[in-house]
Amino acid sequence: MRFVSATLAAAALAGVLATPAHADQEFPATLAGHAILPAASFLDAPADAPADLKVSGKFAAPGGRRVDAVGSVPGMDGVRPTGLSFPFKGQPLQGFSGIKTVGDGTFWVITDNGFGAKANSPDSMLMLNRFRIDWQKGAVERVEGIFLHDPDRKVPFRIANEGTEKRYLTGADLDIESFQIVGDKIWIGEEFGPFLVRADRTGKIEAVVETRVDGKPVRSPDHPAVTTPATPDGKVAFNLRRSKGYEGMAASKDGKFLYALLEGPLWDAEKGAYEGEKGKEYLRIVEFDVARGDWSGRHWTYPLEQNGHAIGDFNMIDATTGLIIERDNAEGSADKACPAGEKRPDCFEAPAKFKRVYKIELTDANAGGAVRKIGHIDLMKIRDPNGKARQGGREGLFDFPFFTIENVDVVDERHIVVGNDNNLPFSAGRVPNKADDNEFVLLEVADLLKAR
Repeated sequence: MRFVSATLAAAALAGVLATPAHADQEFPATLAGHAILPAASFLDAPADAPADLKVSGKFAAPGGRRVDAVGSVPGMDGVRPTGLSFPFKGQPLQGFSGIKTVGDGTFWVITDNGFGAKANSPDSMLMLNRFRIDWQKGAVERVEGIFLHDPDRKVPFRIANEGTEKRYLTGADLDIESFQIVGDKIWIGEEFGPFLVRADRTGKIEAVVETRVDGKPVRSPDHPAVTTPATPDGKVAFNLRRSKGYEGMAASKDGKFLYALLEGPLWDAEKGAYEGEKGKEYLRIVEFDVARGDWSGRHWTYPLEQNGHAIGDFNMIDATTGLIIERDNAEGSADKACPAGEKRPDCFEAPAKFKRVYKIELTDANAGGAVRKIGHIDLMKIRDPNGKARQGGREGLFDFPFFTIENVDVVDERHIVVGNDNNLPFSAGRVPNKADDNEFVLLEVADLLKAR
């Protein structure tokens, strides 16, 4: 029983150390620090990378047409220009989609597939970077980085840089969205397959694992085994929506198990509906046994508060509880909303409403069923009594109104870190016509972390 000792210890101390909580209880969050990495932050491709990777975003123009002239295509968020143009010289330090606290003031962060799709990201390199965050100065400094590569041909399908020696991986190959560092290995949750990927600490791929739930394969339309039928009356079969693979993946505190969380519900072909209960869709959390190198067969479900919501990241707090970001698909603050029915470049047509971090519990007792939602914080109403906000915020309040918020982890017994994915150069959620920076916030949430 993997959770028993921790569960009993928590129960024994609950009356003394923990704040009583019930499902969906809201807890306060106070801004303790705010740091910003500017949107226009780039690094050079490695010296041994193909010339094609020296410039990124050549295929991200509308319609998928190729554009080689650096800075010739304006970034747009719907009808709103973001003020940054592509292709870019170098590789963007952007698209942060998962974070891990190191404990020395630095954080590992994973960069996702690039420009949002397989077709438009073959020149976007897949990487992880370690950043030092100075909460006092609000500065973010890159300390080191890792580029994923596959010289041993462990990826079981053709990659964009197939004919090169180093075989650097790109956003046309994998969409890396979550990760865990266990010993000397990096485990990565991927969306296109979805796959679970293992790499060493240099970024060299060692294994790519197919996803199985209830003993059956899970495949999105981007899985290499899913092909277009040869005839108009042919059928194609997959059971997961595009871009709804492993957005979040936690690890047990002892590193023995990974808990891979799908971003979208599985399709039940027999019922002709997405998985859910009592009218609410749910997402699968699938357990992976690291020592065995295979799925354990166990799972939990995460019920969404509203159908169509997405999750952003997942990390464990202790043996039985974790943090999950749940969000809507809107962006922007309500005070910058457009007049009803109008679409304009200087305002938000549909401002963000639902951006939360939930504390959940998963144990042996609820395996096979739903996790327990202990409570949440609301990222749209963060307290800021000491004026820590460096941009955004007003009258003692601060919000995090981004489309994609994809980074959360525990920093210490009172604080968590939260960060956005700025979808460079296509998201402008802080200011209606300015490309989002990558923002990190340090939040004091002691009551949430103590809640049981």
